[in-house]
Parts: sequence; structure tokens; C-alpha cells
Amino acid sequence: MSHCGFCCNGGLWKMQLTKAFREKRAVTSVLSSLLLTIVAVAAMSLATAATYVITTNMRESMSERLVVEDVWFNKHTGTIDIYLSNTGKVAVHVSNVYVNHSAQVFNTPFQLALSSSSWLHVNASWNTGDLYYIDVVTSRGMHIASYYKTP
Repeated sequence: MSHCGFCCNGGLWKMQLTKAFREKRAVTSVLSSLLLTIVAVAAMSLATAATYVITTNMRESMSERLVVEDVWFNKHTGTIDIYLSNTGKVAVHVSNVYVNHSAQVFNTPFQLALSSSSWLHVNASWNTGDLYYIDVVTSRGMHIASYYKTP
């Protein structure tokens, strides 16, 4: 009598089936580990890139140093002349000037290279003996502000 292998060797058939299921679980385990590794590497790459961008912006902002050396209320031109010096490690671009919290027109574009100084001429009306709050703002958001009294 001949045996078909399915009915008499049921143990062998079950072992082969169990082995096949076990192999699939091993593949699933490897794939899930690989996927987890890819996600972790992507997350760390994103975190590294974000940290680089943030620290670069902070380094530039912290390296920006602008000093108001002198302020003149010019009677002949009717302007407020501000002498600025760049003592930082990056070039400076003045984006706005406020006099008593009102935006004013000035000689634009006003940029200062490293270790340079120049006059900033602000077209603002002023009266003798008055106190003025002057705020110079750079493109990176740095404010240099103080009160000045006209002669």
C-alpha cells in the first residue's frame, strides 16, 4: 500500500507548515526593525538640520554689534544724523528707524561692512529743547534705542 504523505506523515506536514509560518514571522521582525531604524535615522536627520538652522541664525544675531557713537540734530538740513559703527562679526543692514515710535525715512539702503562706520541721515522734524526716543532696527531684529535731547 502506498502512502500519500499527507495522511500518514501528518507530523512532517505540520512541521513544514510551522517552519513556513516561523520564517514569515522572522521576515516581519526584520522588516519592522529595518523600518524602525529608517524612522529613527530620518527623525535624527530632521532634528540635526533644525538645530543647525537655529544655531546659525542665533550665531549671526549674536555676532551683530552696532554702536551709536553720536547723534546730531542738524539745523541746516533739518535731519537727525546718527553716526553708527559696526563692531560685530557680520555685516549690518539697517531696515528701520523710529523716532518717538514713528517710522522715519532715511538714506537707504544703509549697510555697514565689518569694522566700518558711517552717518545715517534720518528725515525727521524736531524742535529745540525736546526729548526724542530714537530706535535703529537691523534686518536681523536688533534694536539700538535711547533718548536724546535736542540742543
